Amino acid sequence: MDSESFILVVNTGSTTTKCSLFCQKGSVIELSTASVIEHSDDLIHRYPSISAQVDFREELVRNFIKGSLGDGEKISAIGAIGGMLPPVPSGVIELNSELADFSLNTPVYQHASNLAAPIAYRLSLSLNAASFVVDPVGVDEIKPIARISGCPELPRFSFVHALNIRATVRKLAGEIGKEFNEMRCVVCHLGGGFSIAPFDRGSIIDSDNRMEGAPFTPERAGGVPPIPLLEACFSGKYTRDQLHKKLYGAGGIYAYLGTKDIREVVRRIKEKDKFAKFIYDAMIYQICKEIGAMASVLDFDMDGIIVTGGVANECYLTGEISRKCSKLGNVHIYPGENENEAIAGNVFLVLTGKEKSMKWPQCIKNDEEINPLTHFNNQGQKEGIIENK
Repeated sequence: MDSESFILVVNTGSTTTKCSLFCQKGSVIELSTASVIEHSDDLIHRYPSISAQVDFREELVRNFIKGSLGDGEKISAIGAIGGMLPPVPSGVIELNSELADFSLNTPVYQHASNLAAPIAYRLSLSLNAASFVVDPVGVDEIKPIARISGCPELPRFSFVHALNIRATVRKLAGEIGKEFNEMRCVVCHLGGGFSIAPFDRGSIIDSDNRMEGAPFTPERAGGVPPIPLLEACFSGKYTRDQLHKKLYGAGGIYAYLGTKDIREVVRRIKEKDKFAKFIYDAMIYQICKEIGAMASVLDFDMDGIIVTGGVANECYLTGEISRKCSKLGNVHIYPGENENEAIAGNVFLVLTGKEKSMKWPQCIKNDEEINPLTHFNNQGQKEGIIENK
């Protein structure tokens, strides 16, 4: 990659398309230009499905490129936010037609992030550039013991903001002079959704997984009492979609205060709204409780606690987390989601040979690894704990 080459990042969200160009400056990359293209609800609702937006969004990215590149400048690589893929290992995955098609047509869940991979792959063909996805939310590295839920038919699984978690651990490692693959810390990604996870020597070995025991968020209910939830499911009062929305999208702070905007909550608190402060403090209470739980996974032997994501811009919240959790370890604040920077940084590591990319498909886990009971039985037989039958 020479001085006139750029890494393009494509990051498609529910109501935005974020585009960035990063240029190499010696052994680092620097942001050259970026654009956040906002999409109104009315515009998005014109499309019958998320996948139907792909041509419209691709054209927006192409226009960004045309308006951003000068004469003699070129794009050497394209990084895309990873969509809703099945369980994969962490790292960088090379885009091909199969991965682009999977993301667009058969993702695990429907979400606008699925559009980035097919757009990046189409651009790579016309620009003759390599293309990749980086650390999608399907990254699953949790240990077999963490998969046990208490119900054999419903094992726990990973669904985590792996991209920003790994990027902020890498930042902290650089600041304290420690190798990334030696780091042990609890990372809290706090945005519209939360991920609170223990990072242990290169892997995210557990996570709160939004709908299990997770704290509630600005828009998600988090872990709710299961018996009342079951009763609501069979009460006849709600459709499946209505209950889903109560848990995911219209839950959390929004359900109590009618807003998802933390800035609005803070404004109300400053105007002496005691209920708003009570709900906000309850969310912080749950965050801190989960930090303690994940610290126990690391035997309370950590390099620190990282707080990141958009909500980490709010100083009362970060101050309370620091006050409550500092006895567990130093608290490091990295506000913002840092997604585009993280994507470009990982692609740059591949381009410079410091990291290796993976091929798709990635069948990451065999049955022994993904099924904790199979893992236990096989290990028991190997170690003579369980007799062969």
